[in-house]
Amino acid sequence: MHFATVMMISWAVLAVITGALVAYRAWLQGSEIDQVALDDTFAREAAENEALAAKVNKIQPAINVMSWVLAAATVIVVCYWAWDFIVQFK
Repeated sequence: MHFATVMMISWAVLAVITGALVAYRAWLQGSEIDQVALDDTFAREAAENEALAAKVNKIQPAINVMSWVLAAATVIVVCYWAWDFIVQFK
């Protein structure tokens, strides 16, 4: 396989993983119950919200890392294609 093919497949895999993590976080946050004022009678809902918040907080570092890796991969792809464009028209 050519380098460009491997590079684009790798970039696509990173993009899909990052997108899946962001979608999962959005799904978790969508499951949260809006709480203007949850008092003691809504202790179960408050506990569910705390559990969801813990899951969101647990996945957030992975999203941050994958976002930075995807950004770096995007810069590499753009630089490669710019270099390839320049070389072809020398």
